[in-house]
Amino acid sequence: MGTGKTTAGRILARRLGYAFADVDEEIEREQGVSIPRIFSEMGEAYFRTLEREKINELSGRPGLVISAGGGAVIDERNIEAMRAGGVIVCLTAAPDAIVKRVGNSANRPLLNVPDPMSRIVELMGARERFYSKADFTIDTTAMTPRDVAEEIIRLTANR
Repeated sequence: MGTGKTTAGRILARRLGYAFADVDEEIEREQGVSIPRIFSEMGEAYFRTLEREKINELSGRPGLVISAGGGAVIDERNIEAMRAGGVIVCLTAAPDAIVKRVGNSANRPLLNVPDPMSRIVELMGARERFYSKADFTIDTTAMTPRDVAEEIIRLTANR
């Protein structure tokens, strides 16, 4: 979260002439409720099931840039679906940059804790082995979303 996935993804899709889909936005639209509400009323496990189903559906569509949440990769089935459908690019950023970008957003249920910085460091550490399975990793700390999109184009040009 807070690495620029959605913003850079939209720019990338426009530059490539592709459609764009944000997994969380798709889930919210179909469920008619926000992600924080899904977490609070139905739990993270329920959300992860919806996420897996949506990633599986979207990964089968050609000409589509997909933005999946940072926790999506903890399910190996999501990695397999995304890899079968295309290239996986992991966007990362320094924890302090993430805190600045997401602020005190109520739309980040995993950060609704007294110490968001510690939680970000904890999540990044716990997910590192999953993030390392990406085809490419880009540190977006000092990059604009446009720079990120251009870097993805450069990295994936021969794929």
